[in-house]
Amino acid sequence: MRVLVANRGEIARRIIRTAHRMGLETVAVHSDADQHAPFVSEATFSRRLGPADPARSYLSIDAVLEAANDSGATAVHPGYGFLSENTDFASAVIDSGRIWIGPKPETMALLGSKIEARRLAIAADVPVIPGYDQSQDRQDLAQAARRIGYPVLIKASAGGGGRGIRIVDDPGGFEEALAQAQAEAERAFGDGAVIVERYIQQPRHIEIQIAADQHGNVIHLGTRECSVQRRFQKLLEEAPAPNLSDTTRKGLESAAVALAQASGYDSLGTVEFVVDAQTGDYFFLEVNTRLQVEHPVTELITGIDLVQLQIGIAADEELPVVQSDVSFVGHAFEARINAENPAAGFQPQIGTIGAIRVPDGVRWDSAVVPGSEITPHYDSMIAKLICFGPDRDIARRRLGEALDETVISGPITTAGFHRWLIEQPPIVAGEVTTRFLDEITLPEPPVPPIDIAARAWLAAERTSRRANPWHALGPLRISPHRGPRRLALRDFQGEVHRVEIETDETLEGPERATAWTGTHVSAGGTRRAVMIDRPKGTVAVNVEGHTHTFAIIDWSELQSTESATASSGIRALVAPFPAAITELRAKPGDEVSTGDTVVVLEAMKMFHTLAAPATLQVAEVRVSVGDQVDTGQLLVVFHSPTTESTD
Repeated sequence: MRVLVANRGEIARRIIRTAHRMGLETVAVHSDADQHAPFVSEATFSRRLGPADPARSYLSIDAVLEAANDSGATAVHPGYGFLSENTDFASAVIDSGRIWIGPKPETMALLGSKIEARRLAIAADVPVIPGYDQSQDRQDLAQAARRIGYPVLIKASAGGGGRGIRIVDDPGGFEEALAQAQAEAERAFGDGAVIVERYIQQPRHIEIQIAADQHGNVIHLGTRECSVQRRFQKLLEEAPAPNLSDTTRKGLESAAVALAQASGYDSLGTVEFVVDAQTGDYFFLEVNTRLQVEHPVTELITGIDLVQLQIGIAADEELPVVQSDVSFVGHAFEARINAENPAAGFQPQIGTIGAIRVPDGVRWDSAVVPGSEITPHYDSMIAKLICFGPDRDIARRRLGEALDETVISGPITTAGFHRWLIEQPPIVAGEVTTRFLDEITLPEPPVPPIDIAARAWLAAERTSRRANPWHALGPLRISPHRGPRRLALRDFQGEVHRVEIETDETLEGPERATAWTGTHVSAGGTRRAVMIDRPKGTVAVNVEGHTHTFAIIDWSELQSTESATASSGIRALVAPFPAAITELRAKPGDEVSTGDTVVVLEAMKMFHTLAAPATLQVAEVRVSVGDQVDTGQLLVVFHSPTTESTD
C-alpha cells in the first residue's frame, strides 16, 4: 500500500510516522507555502498541489487526485480538516480505484448533516437535546425557540469547528442571531441550514472514541474531556473524562456504540455529547467521521495506535481487539500549542520558528522544526504537547513541568497560557464546563510599548509588575557547563542586559553550529529552560511557560553606544516580528515623550505602532520607510535628552 496523505502539518507527520512503521510507502502533497515543511521531506515521495491558497491546493479534489495518479498512490488518508469529511472527495477516491481511509461516503453524508444525524440518534434511542429541525422558515424557527424556552442555541447543520453557532438569551436577539448563524454557515459550508435547540447552562463536552470494521464489529475506546474551549475551539483535552458517574459514563459508551451500529459505521470516529454538569444527563451532539486532533490522549491510555487501526480497517481487516480486550490505564492531557497571542484576544501570529527545546518523556506532535515559517494561510496550531501519568493529578503536574521546560522562540504561542490554565482550580478539580473561559477573569496583560512584550503578560501579572519581560527572570546565570561567555542581550523593548552565560557544548555535528541546548537559567533559585540560537543571534528563555526571545548584541556595539554607560542601559526600539517599515515619525536629534509613536510597521496586513519607552532623544534611526526587517532588528536608538556627567 502506498498512502497519500491529503493534509499538512503535524497530522501529516503523525500519519507518515505510523505508515512507515507499518512498512508502507507514503506520499506528501503540499502547497507552495509548505514546500520546505518537515512533513514533505519525511514522506517517501512528495507532490506539489498548487499555490498557498487552500482552495487551489489542499481543498482541490482535482489537484489531490492528480497527485495520487502521478505518484502511484493506492490509498488516501485525509487526516482532519480540509477534505477529511467531504463526501465528494471520498467518493472520487473510491471511484478512482483507491482505498479511502475513512468511513463509507454514504455514512459520512448521513452523519455529516447534524439534522440527519439527530434524526438517526432519535431512532436509535440516543438522547438528544430538545430542539427543532423540521423547517428553515424564520418564523417557524422563532416559534420553535419560544416553545423550547430561552436561552437557545442556533447551530449550523452542515459543519463544525464553532462556525455558524450563536447563543440567544431572549426573543429580542433571535432574528439577528439567526441571520448571522445562517450567513456564517453558508460561507463556511455552502449550506445555511440550522438547528435550534435548548442551550444547556452548564455544558460539558464529552467525546467517545469509536472503532468499527467492515464486518460489523464495533467497540468504543473510552471518554475524552474537551470542555476547555474558546469560541467553540478546543484548547486542552484529557482522557478519560474526570468526575463522571458510572451511570453517565456507561450510558455515553452504549449510546456511541448504538449510533455507530445504526449508521453502519466502518472506520474510526468520534461521537460527541453534551453532558449537563448539574444533572449528569447527556445528549447527542454530533459525529466526527475522521481522526480527531485529540486522538493522542486516547492512544496513551489504551496503548492502541489509532492511525494503524484506521489503516487496517480500510484494508478490510477485522478489529484486532474486542471490547473486553480494551483496558484503560492512567491519564493523559493534551495542550494545543498555537501560534497565537492570548494577550491580544488569541490573535494569530506569523514568523519564523527559531530554537525549539522539548523535554524528554513527553509526546510532541509538531508541525514545525527550527526555521519553519508560520504563515497566515492555514490554522494556527503548531504542535501538541501530550503528557501521561498513572493518575490524573500526576499527568497534570507532568504537563506543567513539561511546559516549564519547553522553549519555542519566534512567534508568540499559547504555551504560557496553558501553563497558567492548568493551575486554575476548576481544571485541578476536573470540574470545567464549556463556559469556563467565558466565566473566569483572565490575567490582565501589562501594557508594553510593542506587542511582542506581551509574551510576559502572565509573569508580569503574577508579580504585580508592569515591567519588561526580562525583569521577571531576576538575577541571571546560566549553568553549569563550560566557562562563562559575556553577552549583551537586547529585549524587545530595546533595553540591554549584561549577563554571563555558561554554555553547554555537549552537542555534536550540525546541531552544535545551530544552538546551545540543555542549559538552564538560574533566577532566584528557579531553574528556567533556555535555548541559544547561534545563526539567529538570540537567546530564548522560558518564564512561566512563555518563551521570551532576546537579541544578542556585540559588546563593541554596546560600548560604542552613548547610553551604554547609563545605569538604565541602552534604550532602543527593536522589531518584534518580521515586518515592513511604513512610517518613521522621528529623526536623529528629535526629543520624544513616553508613548509617542516613533515607528509604524506592517505585518499580516495589520499596522503596529512602536512607541517611545520614556522621554528620550533620538540618537540613531537605522532603517528607512519601505525596509523589510527581521525579528530583533534594531530600528531606533535613543539617549537621554540631557547630558549626564560620568565622572
